Amino acid sequence: MKKSRLSWVPNALSLGNLSFGFVSMLISIESTKSSNPGGVFILAGIFIILAAVFDGFDGIIARALNATSDLGAELDTLADLTTFGIAPGVLMYEMILFNFRSGLPGFEQEFPFGMMIAAIFPICAAYRLARFTVGHDPAYFDGLPSPIAGVLVALFPMTFYSMNVPAYITIPTFVCIALLMVSKIRYSKPQVAMRGKLTRGKLMILLSGLLAIFILAGLNRFPMVLYAIILFYVFTGIVSFLIHLIQEI
Repeated sequence: MKKSRLSWVPNALSLGNLSFGFVSMLISIESTKSSNPGGVFILAGIFIILAAVFDGFDGIIARALNATSDLGAELDTLADLTTFGIAPGVLMYEMILFNFRSGLPGFEQEFPFGMMIAAIFPICAAYRLARFTVGHDPAYFDGLPSPIAGVLVALFPMTFYSMNVPAYITIPTFVCIALLMVSKIRYSKPQVAMRGKLTRGKLMILLSGLLAIFILAGLNRFPMVLYAIILFYVFTGIVSFLIHLIQEI
């Protein structure tokens, strides 16, 4: 009975995740009406990051309350597809890929090729999440987790857009992040490592250190610090994969 009564708590967090992702899409679309599209894109990215916070807590709370369920797992998957698959694709399209159009023989209007590139992200996220639902190893992630991929794209307007980074860098980066989701590269599960090796004292020291880094960096540099931490995680998986590949040769 306890399990059924409290299952609404993690489910509400999953729905909050989905809601933030949906709002992020609406905000991205509103950029065409704004005189400051950069600020609109940053706000859309912030909503994806807020959704990631909700996504990070729904599973933890479900296990803590003994409120895990198949319904909750499916709800979490659908929310992740919306927030970390579709919303980043919409954000990238409205921010950069909207300008990639070309005429086709027999068509009066230009064909928006940017839409096809933007669609790569939700396609990869959907496949990644479906593969995870079918079966996964409890010790590691098979491919880059979709929330991390989505947050990386959410940080684009806070890092690349303000720096006027050219499209020939941002677009390949966007596509590479999408492909990492469906790759066979193994990524460690931080929660598993912390659960098995970190004591409460070590965990407090780690969290205090991370908090100190963000405070010293300041609000303006917070996106860059967060981006650097996530990139470090991404490259650890790539480096481990390459080392394992070399050893097998």
